[in-house]
Amino acid sequence: MTEIGYTLSSEEHGPNDLVDHARNAEEVGFDFLSISDHYHPWVAEQGHAPFVWSTLGGVAEATTDIDVGIGVSAPIMRIHPALYAQASATAATMFEGREFYAGVGTGESLNEHIYGDHWPEHAVRMEMLEEAIDVIRSLWTGEEVSHRGEHYTVENAQLFTLPEETPPICVSAYGERAAQAAAAVGDGFWAVGPQDTVETWEENGGEGPRFCQLTACVADSEDEAVSTAHEQWPNSGLAGEMSTILPTPTHFEQATEMVSEEDIAEGSMLCGPDAQPHIDSIQQAIDAGYDHVYIHQVGDDQQALFDLYEEEVLPSF
Repeated sequence: MTEIGYTLSSEEHGPNDLVDHARNAEEVGFDFLSISDHYHPWVAEQGHAPFVWSTLGGVAEATTDIDVGIGVSAPIMRIHPALYAQASATAATMFEGREFYAGVGTGESLNEHIYGDHWPEHAVRMEMLEEAIDVIRSLWTGEEVSHRGEHYTVENAQLFTLPEETPPICVSAYGERAAQAAAAVGDGFWAVGPQDTVETWEENGGEGPRFCQLTACVADSEDEAVSTAHEQWPNSGLAGEMSTILPTPTHFEQATEMVSEEDIAEGSMLCGPDAQPHIDSIQQAIDAGYDHVYIHQVGDDQQALFDLYEEEVLPSF
């Protein structure tokens, strides 16, 4: 059965608001939450980037039944895999009795370059991620771990706080080669927007939960929604690999000067007050093979999306 979730957008909301949104999402009837892990927002107008692991502690306390995933973190540079192993194990323990999904990916320079390390090409980052996953799984055994690999060194590390069930590691992938690698090393699949890469992942032996994010701006009119989305989330109009290589919000602001309101209106974002496009898009993601579909509401007005989903969208599924 497909589960429908809600995005806790760390780029647009402070930690206390995110905790409130999580509580509201559970009350509305969403099945799970996905929370983003960012050091910077994409553009300064979004205004936030709280530390995701602290926020998750608040979410665990404020909710009772809803499942949670981190979608996604990059345990390759800014967060060392040994630290990711501890942070995710602690979070999963706090959500004991619920599903906690450990989403991982190769990241963006925007978040990961902050120590001044060289930002490697994607193939190298994928190698780093594969080694990082090995380190994480080793530490999740609770045994003392020493690791001397090509990219990481761990010495006499041991985790003492562990959940009863190990979280599935869901690997993000946007291209065919990345999907093949995700199938080989992951316990699940994570994507933004319905992509046929999930088919590649399945054909190469991928098994486990499959996550797909949809982006929306629910407002009183389509024009209002497009205007809000263009102001708050213009980065949705950037194509190709640009989002992985630009290092600062200022660079994104410069790049998104080429994104118009027309680009937003003609793109894949669901803009306006109508429920049917949401229902159709969720069904398309289900038909593509995803069993976890979650929605990101752009802008300050999260209640508009909560009302629409409680009254029309969720009952349709």
